[in-house]
Amino acid sequence: MFTGLINSKMRVQILMRFFLNPDSRAHLRELSNEFKASPGHLRSELQQLTKAGLLASEKDGRQVKYSAVRSHPLFPELHSMVRKALGMDRILDSIIQRLGKLEAAYLTGDYAQGRDTGIVDLVLVGDIDRRNLLDLTAKTEHHLQRRIRTLVVDVEEFDALREKLEEQELLLLWHAAAPPDQNERGFSS
Repeated sequence: MFTGLINSKMRVQILMRFFLNPDSRAHLRELSNEFKASPGHLRSELQQLTKAGLLASEKDGRQVKYSAVRSHPLFPELHSMVRKALGMDRILDSIIQRLGKLEAAYLTGDYAQGRDTGIVDLVLVGDIDRRNLLDLTAKTEHHLQRRIRTLVVDVEEFDALREKLEEQELLLLWHAAAPPDQNERGFSS
């Protein structure tokens, strides 16, 4: 989706990394290891995106940390495009429509940190039809070409596990009681 619009695969990876979870921050060496790319090439791309105002850079000791700029006029569109490119909108639409009484859906693991590793970890809170979940997961995995792992818990179990889950990254995707603007296409903004 992005590679037709943006001619640098590295730039696409960077945008996906920071715009999937705009609260994430990373430094050059971390991104270099993650993308298996040379620091020089990566630095050039980060500087261009920073100059364009899409990324912010902040000195943190001897390192420079980069993050998405939420105030950029293109932020909402890029954030939405990244979610759509990764198929998150389809996953949630299907879950909400077919799985029973969903109270909340959270993204955790690598995707919650903005890394596209091919494995989507979801925490689903509510009274979920597990048979339909298995069927839906298999179909969605095939369509998205990504593996989906789910943890299904009721509200009490989630409350008991919340602290442990938040030690990782826990990104709210959908909540039954959220205002309509936060559930647009299943994602909180």
